[in-house]
Amino acid sequence: MQALDDFRSSTRVWLEENCPQSMRTAMVQEEIVWGGRQPHYENPESKVWLDRLAEKGWTCPAWPQEYGGGGLNKEQTIILNEELRRINARPGLTSFGISMLGPVLLEYGNHEQKLEHLPKIVRGEIRWCQGYSEPGSGSDLASLKTKAELQGDHYVINGSKVWTSYADKADWIFCLVRTDFDVPKHAGISFILFDMASEGITTKPIQLISGASPFCETFFDDVKVPASNLVGRLNDGWTIAKRLLQHERTMISSFGLASGQSDRGGTTSTVASLEGAAMHYRGDKDKLSDPVLRDEIAQFKIDSAAFMLTSQRSIEESKQGQGPNATSSMLKNYGCELNKRRYEILMKALGSQSLGWEGEGFNAEELLVTREWLRSKANSIEGGTSEVQLNVIAKRVLGLPDILSMNKTNQ
Repeated sequence: MQALDDFRSSTRVWLEENCPQSMRTAMVQEEIVWGGRQPHYENPESKVWLDRLAEKGWTCPAWPQEYGGGGLNKEQTIILNEELRRINARPGLTSFGISMLGPVLLEYGNHEQKLEHLPKIVRGEIRWCQGYSEPGSGSDLASLKTKAELQGDHYVINGSKVWTSYADKADWIFCLVRTDFDVPKHAGISFILFDMASEGITTKPIQLISGASPFCETFFDDVKVPASNLVGRLNDGWTIAKRLLQHERTMISSFGLASGQSDRGGTTSTVASLEGAAMHYRGDKDKLSDPVLRDEIAQFKIDSAAFMLTSQRSIEESKQGQGPNATSSMLKNYGCELNKRRYEILMKALGSQSLGWEGEGFNAEELLVTREWLRSKANSIEGGTSEVQLNVIAKRVLGLPDILSMNKTNQ
């Protein structure tokens, strides 16, 4: 206990000395730090905060020091997170490399791949995107057709992906490709990494109903990738893909914990809190005095607190070596529904001020809520639809029989 108390004391001192004051405020969309080869820092202190965290490995505190991480044990990681929350510190880095790729590289990558990629993720030097879904392979991801053919010491990749988040801004991609067409669809898939600056790659942003364009179509035309970039065994990519999806779903579930959400980067505003939105209402009556609305807000806050505790318990279990599992589907499903519910209540609280799109009569924060309400609807699709999550929960958590398999057996 004394060692942990000492760690808490030293951590508190370090944070007080090294976390800039502007990094102790709620995150705003423009100041989210994604890193990469050509990073943008709207607030110069964001760069200072990232560099200081990365130097200690605290952008990835539980990763091994050998690969740039902080090397903290479970108890130390919990203390660090508590101390960061105590001062309302912003994340130093938002990264798909941290939330998705890094954990599977630690589990499936070889030593050379870990040494090459993990320290760069910790320091925010490379921005990653995900190449999974295809125009004809969404919920049925295993039917993907983007192919990789081995030619000497490299693969030649042809095909396309869709809904690749920020592919137009990413430096590297972790991608599922078909390396065998003559075996069952799950058995012929491989997991490979490659540079988005490679010849033959083009991206085309997709504009969403919210007005944002975080997703892209991505095309591969005879893209050459070193064979050494294959992660894990040839044709065993589905195993890695499922593990990464569990990490992704856990990440997406955190949408339900955010006070605001915009295209996978948490944001806040003066109207993002439910009480703040009710007080922001411009009508004649006091919205916060409405007993029905107050009840909805109270119930939402209770459910959010319960979800936060459940999520923390799941994270602590994963740090004990249990790893992500089907629980990620439970968290993803509930967290996304919770986030959608938040925006429905926000719409009620703001009244007609939540229905603007442009023009006079609406301020920027009100227009943002309108767009984020629309954006929240996609939460139940991305990372695996809610229907897929419910099937996983039924089979892997509740142990219910597979009805489709039963029907085939009885035919």
